[in-house]
Order: sequence, then structure tokens, then C-alpha cells
Amino acid sequence: MSVLVETSEGDVVIDLFTESRPRSSLNFLKLCRMKSYNYCLFHNIQQNFAIQTGDIDGNGGYSIYKAMYGEQAKYFEREQVPKLKHNQKYLVSMVNNGSGYHGSQFLITCSETTDVLNGVHTVFGKIAEGHDVIDKINDAYVDDDNRPYQDIRIHHTIILHDPFDDPPQLPAAPSRSPSPPPHVFNSDRLAVGEQINIAEGLTTEEMMEYIEEKEMKANTQMLEIIGDLPHADVKPPENVLFVCKLNPVTNSEDLEIIFSRFGSIASCEVIRDWKTGDSLCYAFIEFDDVKDCEAAYFKMDNVLIDERRIHVDFSQSVSRLYWNRNTKNQLKYEGGQKQGRQDDRHQRDLNTNRRDSNTDRRGNRYREEENQGKRGDHRRSVVAPYQESRDETRRRGDRSREHTSRRKRSRDRSREIDSYRRDRYDRHEEPSRRERHSDDIRFRWHDEQGRESKREKEREAKDKDHDERGRVGRREKQRETKGKDHDERGRVGRREKQRETKGKDHDERGRESNREKDRKTKNKDHESRKKTQLREEIQDLENRIRKQKVSTHKKKFKKEKRNRSRSVD
Repeated sequence: MSVLVETSEGDVVIDLFTESRPRSSLNFLKLCRMKSYNYCLFHNIQQNFAIQTGDIDGNGGYSIYKAMYGEQAKYFEREQVPKLKHNQKYLVSMVNNGSGYHGSQFLITCSETTDVLNGVHTVFGKIAEGHDVIDKINDAYVDDDNRPYQDIRIHHTIILHDPFDDPPQLPAAPSRSPSPPPHVFNSDRLAVGEQINIAEGLTTEEMMEYIEEKEMKANTQMLEIIGDLPHADVKPPENVLFVCKLNPVTNSEDLEIIFSRFGSIASCEVIRDWKTGDSLCYAFIEFDDVKDCEAAYFKMDNVLIDERRIHVDFSQSVSRLYWNRNTKNQLKYEGGQKQGRQDDRHQRDLNTNRRDSNTDRRGNRYREEENQGKRGDHRRSVVAPYQESRDETRRRGDRSREHTSRRKRSRDRSREIDSYRRDRYDRHEEPSRRERHSDDIRFRWHDEQGRESKREKEREAKDKDHDERGRVGRREKQRETKGKDHDERGRVGRREKQRETKGKDHDERGRESNREKDRKTKNKDHESRKKTQLREEIQDLENRIRKQKVSTHKKKFKKEKRNRSRSVD
């Protein structure tokens, strides 16, 4: 019920489910006995999912029943009962040929989440030993078709235990392992155990170029990952020149006139600071034809322009390429031949409404763009300059100053009104008519009918001793009755009551005072303690008398016993 499979990566032991899957187990065991799996290729490796092998003839394989019953028995029907699910790693299943039948191909699961295989392929065993070998095969490098770049093959199969007898129709097993077929040596992939020597046949300079190219590819891939490039194979346009070491007074129109003798120019732009508008002394010139661009490159390098020796080279920048992260293949180029869909907010025609920015820098307005979606950060960059006239600049400044002055006047007026109201309130002056009818009720003293508000009444009555009806106020009452022994109605005051009942045992109603109650309670406690003490003394005396009687009786008994013994002697 076990088979040892020797592969190019190591040995694997497969345990078969012979009781639940008898037909699949019989097919696999007899194919191993016939050495059919020798030199079989692992042709499909889906990493962290499954690895597939068992194509013994290169055309999909066949079952052992073909050798027993002919071509009509090339495949056998899959076993469905009992149901065994793909719910763990290292399970071995027969591969479905697409019609619900099996041949010789089988797969090994490399993940626990392979539920999609249930009901299609038939589980008939599991890997008992050699899990590390399966993991090593799973980590092999593969191409887009999931085929490994280096061949991984089954070298030999050894049956450790076979519970099935050989059918009479089964051909005799070969006496020795068969020789490898020719396609094993003519494979278009790396052979088993073949090593690649990159430096073989290369000189030192060629080897250095190879290393530099490899590092460059790694750097471009890193730039693609962080979002600075749309993809690693992007290339700068061939019809754009990079011009540097310019004089700060040189503008775009001058360069366009100078370079236009080589051919038609699509765009010419001197790069300027986004904040100040000053020239950064370099520019990009785009030609309509690549040949014109090459001619300008050979002729204009180290030419004197505005008393400066300029340097001309082919542009290596792709900053003007716009792309969408979700559709990286749909590139859009700003200006020139590769025009695509462009947003009016980000694109301006540099050839229209062009004027010299050095003559009037305040007229230039550079719009900024947040490059979070393009570069991965919040760096700002200039998309294109927007030229506005002097009248527009003047009107914009006037509107800004007018708005600022209006806000300042409103703020100052509010402060003056607040301070004026606070001063009138502190001086207790009569408010004006406008203040009386104001919506702000924080500083109101009278309502619209001339009546005093509740706040004013409280403030006036607070310091008065009598109200408007002549009644004595609460404060006056407290002041008058504070030191009196009787109130205005002849009733005894609180202080007098305390003084009169301080030394009395009973009040005027015949009730006992607290002092008398305390005295009685104290006497009761003293009497109870005395009774308890007397009771304890009596009990101790009784115990002492009882012990004395017992000791006297014991002495008398001992004396009688002693006299009786003497008389007997």
C-alpha cells in the first residue's frame, strides 16, 4: 500500500487508500510495476496550490487497463464513494481528463485551501514522507505556463507493499528499468542537474556590462514599485532634446527660433521655478521628426547662446509621461506626437498665448498639481504656466485688497460696539433707543415697553432693605433678627431659645431636652455596668466554694482509706 518515488529533487513515499479507492490504487500500483512513471516530467507547478505529473506518453497518459483490455479501456471512471475532500496539504489525486475519467496523471496538493478540486479529481493517497521534497518542487521557478525552467523528473518507482494480485491480462513486468527516451535529452529546458555559468565565454568588460544592466533593471523595477515609473520597460521619447547651461535671460521663444532651422518643433519649454518663475537654466525641445532631433544634437552641442556655451543631449526623462496605476499600459504624453486623453486642468497649449515671462514675472501664474496618485507622495510640480494680462492681474489684486479691507472694517466696527456697550453698562447709564431695540439681549436694561427687565430688578433689589411696596426685604430681616431675642411678632428668636433651653432639663412644652436625655442615658449605663460586675463576683465566689468542697471531700476519702488499710494489717 506504499510506493517510493525517486525524483530529481529527492525521495517521496506515498501511502495509498486501497480500501476506499481500490481502482485508482490498483491503476497506480500496476503502472509503477510496469515502470511507466520513469523519467516522467513535473510539467505543471502552480505554486502554493498543486504540482502535476504522470504524463507517461506526452499525450495525456493512459491507465493500466489499456494494457489489459485494449484501447477502449484507455481511461477508467472516477470513484465518487466514499467522498474524500481536498482539505489538507500533501494529498495525492488522480487528474480528471475533462470527461469524468482518469488515466495516469496525478497531482499533489501544496495548500490546505484546495476546495475547488473537490468533485473533479479523486483523492487516492497522501505523502507519508518527503514533505520537504514537495516544498522544494513547489518553490521552483516557472514560466507563464507554470512549467519549470529546469526539468524536474521522476527517476524510479519502487513498490513497498502491494495488496493486489496481478491480473492475468497484465503483461509481464520488465526485468530492468527502461532506458531514458530521446525526448529527455532533447528538452528545450535546462536538463536535470545542469548548472548555468554566466561568466563562461565573457570578457571582463562584457561581464561588467552585464552586471550594470542587471542592476539597472533592478532599479527600474524598484521605481515601478514605488510609483515613479509606469512600468520597468518604459523608455524616454527619442524626439526630445535636453538643453542645459542656459543663460537665465534665454527664453523659450529664443530657443524655438534657434532650433527651428533643423525641422518642425512640437514644443519648446524652458523650465522655471514654480514659486518665483525664475529660469532653472535648462529646457526640453521636442521635434516632430526623430531625424531632425538627431541633426540638432550633432550640430548644437557646445554652441554659444546669450554668451553661454550650452550642452545638448537626448532627454532621459519620463516625467512628462502620465499614466493611470490601474491601466499602466495606457500611457499619455503631454504635447507632441503621443497625445492622448488629457485633462484641461493639467494641460495647457504652450504654443498659444506665449509671451516673454522675463519682462513681467508677476503676470505668470504657475498652477500646482498634487502628485499623490502619480508619484506616491505630496510633492508639487509645475504643469504649465498660465499667462494672464495686466488688467486681470490688477483686477485680481483690487478684489483681494477690497475683500481684506471690508473684513477689517467689519471686525473693527464690532469691537467698537462691544467696548461702547460695556462702558455704558459699567456706568449704569440709560441705553439709547437703538440699544433698547437691539437683538443682543446681553446688555439690555429695559424691554421695548420701557419696563425694567428681571436682571435690573434683581440688581436693584439686591442692595435694598425694603421693596417697592414698603415691605422689609430679606436682607433687612436677616440683619434685624440676627441679634434679637424676639422677632417683630413677639415670637422668641432662635438665639433666645438656645440660651433659655441651654441649662434646662425640659423645654416650654414639657419635653425633655437633649441634656437631660444624655444624663439619664449615662446613669442607666452606669447601673448596668455595676450589676454586671456584681454578677461576675458572685459567680467567682461560688466557683471557689465548690472547688474547696471537692478538695475537702477528697482528703477525707483518702484518710478513711488509709485507716482501713491499717486496721486490716
